[in-house]
Amino acid sequence: MIVSRTPFRVSLFGGGTDYPAWFRQHGGMTIGGSINKYCYISLRYLPPFFDHKYRIVYSKIERPNHLKDIDHPSVRETLRYLDINEGIELHHYADLPARTGLGSSSAFTVGLLNSACGLRNESKSAKWLAETATHIEQNLMHESVGNQDQTMVAQGGFGRLVFQTDGSVQQEKLTSTERIHQLESNLMLFYTGLSRLSDKNAQKISHGVVSTNLGTQLIDIAEAAWKILSDSSASLDNLAPLLTEGWKLKRSLADSISTPEIDEVFERALQAGALGGKLLGAGGGGFLLFYVPQDRQEQVKQSLADKLLVSFRFENQGSVVFSSSEVSSRGVPKD
Repeated sequence: MIVSRTPFRVSLFGGGTDYPAWFRQHGGMTIGGSINKYCYISLRYLPPFFDHKYRIVYSKIERPNHLKDIDHPSVRETLRYLDINEGIELHHYADLPARTGLGSSSAFTVGLLNSACGLRNESKSAKWLAETATHIEQNLMHESVGNQDQTMVAQGGFGRLVFQTDGSVQQEKLTSTERIHQLESNLMLFYTGLSRLSDKNAQKISHGVVSTNLGTQLIDIAEAAWKILSDSSASLDNLAPLLTEGWKLKRSLADSISTPEIDEVFERALQAGALGGKLLGAGGGGFLLFYVPQDRQEQVKQSLADKLLVSFRFENQGSVVFSSSEVSSRGVPKD
């Protein structure tokens, strides 16, 4: 048995400019990082003693006999892409709920690729995992997804991704651990309690970025944020209005990206002391991220007491695999 552990991610700036329809023409840039909340996938060859060939356990349980009958699109297309013909048993676990703006679908696909290759005793680079997951999601599953999530969760770390018009992605990590710790200590992540299917909103964002000058504005915001992050003498508080500005731009693309409840929670946090924030992902629900100086965090926590506060920190490993012996001897490492 092989178990993969793949982090979720928090995207701070530039989301939307990582869609191929935009960056293939203009280039793109996002800033964010993988966090210490994970998607786990255990995978083994299923012994040939059952009346089904596949056993796939996630929010539902599937027991099909044929690859084409697998409902889970990522499982079906990934196994097909890798030409895995043996019977498979797969179990999925996660630290956070799916469809909440933290890159869970890409974490799943990257983790499944990593597990499947590990089961074959094949070692693949993080670059290969990211590029292959992107191909599967965009071209085989036909999902409206960008290119940032796969790279963030496969390679890990906090920094910026620069998307070139030739399709390549360059990752530049922020090397100052002190700066990263300063940033994460001023971020508060709240779960709205709402999950959503993001594909329609993602299509609206992709179309809106391409059909307006929104992509240029988002890149300008990301570049300004990167200058602040890279300059140890600059106050990180200056990131807060940039977070809000980017969120308002994305929110302007469609009414469905936000809701009255999300807007109310957002305003409540600002009134309690948050300097800025955004809704993560394609909108409609999920997690709200706020920049809050530490001396104001208790006030914000009390004001949003009806929402779940999720502590996190940025991690640097990306997707990793463990053998059954490692798992049985000490459990799946959490850090």
